[in-house]
Amino acid sequence: MSELKNFTVNKPRPLPVILLADVSGSMASEGKIAALNQSVKEMVSTFADEDDLRAEIHLCVITFGGEAKALIPLQPAAAVEWVDMTAGGHTPLGGAMTIAADLIDDREQIPSRSYRPTIILVSDGIPNDEWEPSLKRLTTEGRAAKADRIALAIGSDADEEMLKRFLNDPEKRVYYAEDARRIKEFFQFVTMSVTQRSRSANPNQIPRSRSPFGMEDF
Repeated sequence: MSELKNFTVNKPRPLPVILLADVSGSMASEGKIAALNQSVKEMVSTFADEDDLRAEIHLCVITFGGEAKALIPLQPAAAVEWVDMTAGGHTPLGGAMTIAADLIDDREQIPSRSYRPTIILVSDGIPNDEWEPSLKRLTTEGRAAKADRIALAIGSDADEEMLKRFLNDPEKRVYYAEDARRIKEFFQFVTMSVTQRSRSANPNQIPRSRSPFGMEDF
C-alpha cells in the first residue's frame, strides 16, 4: 500500500493554440466564412481526439470583424463546444492581437508549465484599427514573443506585409489561399503540425521546415 501512495501520474502539460480569425464583412463572399468554419471545426475535432500523456492541446478562437472578441475562451480542445463564426464589419486586428497577448501573459490561464503557444493568423484584408503597437507587443515582447506563429492570406486583398511582420521570422513564409478550398488544406496542415508537435519528445521545439500540401506562398 505504501508503494501505491508514492506512485504519481504526471498530468499532460497544456499546449495552447490561439487562432486569430478574420470575420470581417469580406469573409462572407465566395464561401470563405463557411470554409473557415468547417475547417476549424474539423481541426478542433482532431485535437479533441488526441490522447497523449505529454501534452494536452488547448484552444482559443479570437475573432475580429466589427469587434474583436474571444469567441472560444482558452480551454482543452476536448471541452470545446463549437460555435459557428459569422462575417460582418471592419477588421479590428489590433484588438484581437491585444486579447491574444493578454491571454499569453496571464499565468493563471497559461501557467508556466505550459508548452510554447502556437498562434495562427488568418486574414483576407487590411486592418482598420491601431494595430501596429499590438503587433509589436505580440511578436517582440513578453511571453508571446516566444510563440510559434503561422499565417494565412486569403485572396489577393490580404495584407501581405502585415502578415510577414506577424511571423517576424525570415525563415517562415505566409501561406496563400486563393479560394475556399485552400482554406481547408491550410487547416489540415495546421492540424498535422500541432498534433505532431504534441506527440514529439520535446513539444517545445518548433518545426523549422514545413510543407503544407503544396500550398502557394507569398
